[in-house]
Formats: sequence, structure tokens, C-alpha cells
Amino acid sequence: MTTSSSTPTARFPSLQGRRVFITGGGSGIGAAMVEAFAVQGARVAFIDVAEGPSATLVQALTTAGHAAPWWRRCDVRDIAALQAAIGDAAAELGDFDVLVNNVASDDRHTLESVTLDYWEQRMAINERPAFFAIQAVVPGMRRRGGGSIVNLGSTGWQTKGSEYPCYAIAKSSVNGLTRGLAASLGKDRIRVNTVSPGWVMTERQLKLWVNAEGEQAIARNQCLPDRLQPHDIAAMVLFLAADDGRMCTAQEFIVDAGWS
Repeated sequence: MTTSSSTPTARFPSLQGRRVFITGGGSGIGAAMVEAFAVQGARVAFIDVAEGPSATLVQALTTAGHAAPWWRRCDVRDIAALQAAIGDAAAELGDFDVLVNNVASDDRHTLESVTLDYWEQRMAINERPAFFAIQAVVPGMRRRGGGSIVNLGSTGWQTKGSEYPCYAIAKSSVNGLTRGLAASLGKDRIRVNTVSPGWVMTERQLKLWVNAEGEQAIARNQCLPDRLQPHDIAAMVLFLAADDGRMCTAQEFIVDAGWS
């Protein structure tokens, strides 16, 4: 595993034994969150379409002495399969205390190139799964007496990032999802928040987008000189999932080194 920071991070005793479900947990930011929760002693379940990286992550965590995460290959465009995975994981681990809606795909495209089918596919990955994952976990959270839902947003649309209008539209709706559910779910002590990362140096970003021009943009726009890493996003998610964040809901927490 290479997602952890070399600096020891905070321990959250309330996360010990908590049940956590993460979408898109096999690589990148998702894998960092799976690892971070496992290190805290949580019981983690995740889904992903990438079988190789997911299996490697589980093996690495068990080798390190952590409880093996429950995981399943699942394409979140299939809502029935998504909700079935959540149900099956809950049947094995117990009702979930935490849901992290992380799955996303920031494929580049232009306004002119978007067809109706492409639009539907982008929304089916970047927008729709979060709502139906929440729908699936809320009954269990109510039985548990509360819970924490963290929706992964983006600063890209807020800084007027180009070349992905469908992604920008989908990600801008995350704040609406968070704020639109916070009041109704808050009555059951279920908290809903958004965590919006800046430009995180995942393997995908480094391979596809971080070139000399990108490095210059980071240096020009970030207030902090260090490159954002997946574990920086995981650290904020841990806080919101733990009892330490018990009075935080309906909010967006931006982790972008001061870019936006």
C-alpha cells in the first residue's frame, strides 16, 4: 500500500468497529479511505469495477494485520446491483454507520461531442448512484440510531474547470443532494456532508493529466506548496464519520490546499 502518509494520523476511538460502506473503493481516493478506515478498526465494505486493484488492496490490508474488507465487483450504473451489494454487505457485517459516496469518472469531453447516450452514462456514474446508495443505507442507520453520509464533490466546477461539462454538472449537484437531505435525515441523527477535493495526485491523474502545464497550474493556484494526496481527503472523511464530527451536517468541506 502506498496511500498512507508517513506522518502518524489522528486516532478516532468512535470508529472502532463501525461499519463503513464506500463506493469506488478499489483505487485512488477510494482506496485511501478503505485503508484509513481499516486502520481505525472499522469494518469496511466497498465496491469497484476494477478487480485487480481491489483484490490487491484487500490482500495488502490483511497482510498488514487489519480485518479483511468485504468487497464486490459492481458497476454502479446498475442501481439494482448497487443496492443489492449494500444489502448483502449489511447482512454480513451489520447495518452501516457510515456511507461514503466516492465513485466518479472525470473523463474529458466537449460540449459538441456529448450525445444523449453519453450524457446518460456520465450521470449514471457521477450523479445517480449517490442518491440510491443513500436510499439503501438509511433504514439501517435509523435502526442504529444515527449515521454519517459523506458525498464526494469536486472543486473543478467551482474553479470553472473545462473539458468535462457533464462531470461538472453532476458534481455541482452533490451539494444539492447533501443540503436537500440534511434536514429530513437529521431528525434521525443521520448527518450528511460533502467533501470536495482539489487536484489530488492519484495514479490516474498523474498518468493522464498532470503534465508540465498542470504542475505550473498547481504552483500558481494552490496556497500550500505540497501536492494533495489521497490520504489528505481520507483524513477529512474520517473526521466527519467519527463522533468528533457529530454536529457537522449540511456542509461542504473543501480540501484543495487553498486553490478555490
